[in-house]
Amino acid sequence: MKNFFIKRVLQSIPILFGITIMTFFIMQLAPGNPMETMINPKISPEEMRRMRDSLGLNDPIYVQYITWMKEILQGNLGYTVKTGQPVGQLILERLPATFLLTGSAFVMAFVIGIPLGVYSATHRYKVQDYFLTVISFVGISIPSFFLGLGMIFIFALKLGWLPTSGMVTIGSDFTGLTLLADYLSHVIMPSTVLAMPTIAIVMRFTRSSMLEVLSQDYIRTADAKGLSKNVVYLKHALRNALIPVITIFGLSIPFLFGGAYITEYIFNWPGMGSLGIQSIVAREYPVIMALNLFTSILVMSGNLLADILYAWTDPRIRY
Repeated sequence: MKNFFIKRVLQSIPILFGITIMTFFIMQLAPGNPMETMINPKISPEEMRRMRDSLGLNDPIYVQYITWMKEILQGNLGYTVKTGQPVGQLILERLPATFLLTGSAFVMAFVIGIPLGVYSATHRYKVQDYFLTVISFVGISIPSFFLGLGMIFIFALKLGWLPTSGMVTIGSDFTGLTLLADYLSHVIMPSTVLAMPTIAIVMRFTRSSMLEVLSQDYIRTADAKGLSKNVVYLKHALRNALIPVITIFGLSIPFLFGGAYITEYIFNWPGMGSLGIQSIVAREYPVIMALNLFTSILVMSGNLLADILYAWTDPRIRY
């Protein structure tokens, strides 16, 4: 396993290098440039040219790429065009909020999705199964922005149970458990919106995999021996049914991060998703490229984690 881990990490280096090339040159093909959002009618063309020269925007494309790669290797990820702030520092400031939101959604998706999938499989073609199937289809189909606005309207504006937006109550001086409760009240709606599609996907995959495993001979043998249903379902069937679910487990990490863009914007959550949308509007290409690179690292990390969990779940799998 150790050699496999080292091999995968080494393989990811050229892949990341290729991703940096694609990300940089795709950004170069995007219409407009960051300077257009800073245009002042009083600035002369000569002054605008000097500003572009100072930012290196007039350099050849390959020179700009080499400069950006030097910043990446130094851990800076470049600088924003408007303020000159290090992109790495900007991302680190937003990272905890995004991890709190996506982490909550991630835990919610699998803690709720797997038991519902098992329950649906063990009640096949019954009312409970049909009901959960409808709920899963709704969860997959409904757009996150529509669900988010609907929850804000119902639970915040009409019922007044939860705050409409933000991460904490502005102007509050909460501490200890009060502060924790304030955090939880703010994270409930955005994490639910973010987790809903993943809950539905995990539930359907778990149900399908459980039905396949429950038809195997060793499950019928365990049942014939008089073992309780809970032992048969949870000890013998569920573990073998988790292989497809582990694939969703690995892919959900970047998926939730990508879904956080819309969710964070709707709920005014101060994370990397809202930073990404602000950067797109302002054409802050260094920030966008850094976020794309971060997402790529999440994809490779999720796939590596899934491969490791395969071997832990199924002893037959060896690397």
